[in-house]
Amino acid sequence: MAAYIVKRLLLMFPTLLGVLLLTFVVIQFVPGGPVEQMVAQLQGRDGGGEGPSASSAGYRGRQGLSPQQVEEIKVLYGFDKPAPERFWQMLKSFAQFDLGQSFYQRKGVWELIKEKLPVSVSLGLWTFFISYLIAVPLGVAKAVRAGSRFDFVTTLIVLVGYAIPGFVLGVALLVVFGGQLQWFPLRGLVSSNWEQLSVGARIADYLWHITLPVTAMVLGSFAVTAMLTKNAFLEEIRKQYVLTARAKGLSERRVLWKHVFRNALIPIITGFPAAFIGAFFTGSLLIETLFSLDGLGLLSYESVIRRDYPVVLGTLFFFTLIGLVTKLISDLSYVLVDPRVKFD
Repeated sequence: MAAYIVKRLLLMFPTLLGVLLLTFVVIQFVPGGPVEQMVAQLQGRDGGGEGPSASSAGYRGRQGLSPQQVEEIKVLYGFDKPAPERFWQMLKSFAQFDLGQSFYQRKGVWELIKEKLPVSVSLGLWTFFISYLIAVPLGVAKAVRAGSRFDFVTTLIVLVGYAIPGFVLGVALLVVFGGQLQWFPLRGLVSSNWEQLSVGARIADYLWHITLPVTAMVLGSFAVTAMLTKNAFLEEIRKQYVLTARAKGLSERRVLWKHVFRNALIPIITGFPAAFIGAFFTGSLLIETLFSLDGLGLLSYESVIRRDYPVVLGTLFFFTLIGLVTKLISDLSYVLVDPRVKFD
């Protein structure tokens, strides 16, 4: 076990290096970087606001600027140094968990993550807990009543919910419950006067705002867990030890919850760490955009569009590291749940 953990930890370094290197190389060939955007803005300002766009800034956008001004812009964004040197400096900063400063927001990447994290945590945790609270009991009930009308109807509902994209469902919820019926707010995580409300009113206001986006995310996310739970229970119910327990005269309830339940939940429990940690750092771009929620999904999208490379690479490093550690914890949980698993 110890050797396996050390091996996995050592493998994280080349994995992180490969992800960062690939992304950094791709960035070098993407047009419309921060230097080109700044040059285009200055050229457009000098030309009465009709200068070239960021995507076509290139060399022609520099005609209205002196070479010295262009060099100053490169120094401002750190592009005066060759790419290998910039990459090495980035790695040294990341090794010290310094994710750098945003080009446009004048804030550190850590600060931006902490600002956006509450929104993504709100969406992720509610989606995670509600999905598991619905999916696991539903999967058990479907397995016990396999082939019945209940199983058929719930399977149909689950598959339909899984097939509907969360964004489409969110639009429908906004139109019906936010627009026509006006039962829920159309945007934001809390009301503008949230600070002036009492504690109970704050909780009610927060739940009032979070209902529609969480509903849009839950409907599709619990389908996989429900079907996985059902299939795991069906597989265990058909095994020999269940027949033996029944032959000994044990009640069906005792057989189900004492013997089957523990073994059937192995694939669910082993995926629990990844799902739980992912709930803290998962940003849904479409849902956040639709409901005007300023979370990590929107931050990642805007940083890519604006070519805010420190935010892109900093968040990529952080989330990749979290993902690798979570994957290791998930693999180790197999041994804790099922002692038969060995990493030899």
